[in-house]
Amino acid sequence: MNSKPAKATELNNESEVTTISEDTSFPFSDLALARRLEKTEALSNADFVEARARAFPDSGAQWMERGGTYAMYDGPSSPVTQTFGLGISQPVTGPRLDEIENFFRVRDAEIFHEICPLADPSAVALLNERGYHPIEFTSVLYRPITKDLRLAASRNERMQVRLIHPGEEEYWAEVAARGWSETSELEDFFKELGQVSAKRTGALSFFAELEGEAIATGALSISDGVALLAGASTIPEGRKQGAQLALLESRLRYAVQQGCDIAMMGALPGSGSQRNAERNGFRIAYTRVKWHLPRAEKSENASL
Repeated sequence: MNSKPAKATELNNESEVTTISEDTSFPFSDLALARRLEKTEALSNADFVEARARAFPDSGAQWMERGGTYAMYDGPSSPVTQTFGLGISQPVTGPRLDEIENFFRVRDAEIFHEICPLADPSAVALLNERGYHPIEFTSVLYRPITKDLRLAASRNERMQVRLIHPGEEEYWAEVAARGWSETSELEDFFKELGQVSAKRTGALSFFAELEGEAIATGALSISDGVALLAGASTIPEGRKQGAQLALLESRLRYAVQQGCDIAMMGALPGSGSQRNAERNGFRIAYTRVKWHLPRAEKSENASL
């Protein structure tokens, strides 16, 4: 089983119950919407990989796009090392999948693909033929956002949200890491997160502060009018005080000001994060499946 969490998941370690409501029509969860959502997440991860390459030139971090599929290499153990968008733009052929798999093989990396259920059926057919196993599910949630965004829950007036200042990237990463200190599998990822975040060009980082002290973090990436919410983390002693509600509201309002009409996030199915998202006006667009090619079978296929 894969122990790496999906990078773009809205990591929310608070269980606070908060609600945002808005009377507006939802766009259909169709192929056109899926292409927007998948591309937004892919480009956010590509931006992260480029930042890794700038911060650590010897890391070998690199990404490529082939036929609408984005392949990311961020290091052998990074949750970013995988593909997004396989089959979402066009059918997947054997030679094209060979090229994508080779991108990971030459870097001695495990091969993972996150597949949208609206992708062309050729994607799943080929993965089955080659011995891939489904290992993880992610609920991709979305909601329309407009300037008339209204809150149905009272915000903690003492909680202030702001964009981080230049030079605060390491501090932001430290606060985020404190929020996930119970999750040992993310420890290595967070060690270099501040240095990578300082080099990102397409992501925005936010603090939630209580009486001037940063207690929670959140991030926002924007592409094609879609706002991707991620990076939510609250330090243990700061939880259940409305930090994530404040961060959600502020990021949504900021996204509207930047011309976005859709917000999205990812969550584990049935999780507290998914429930909070649904309370806050999000709906499930689809459930994405992560597929993995086991090394033993990968080596066998490579020898053919």
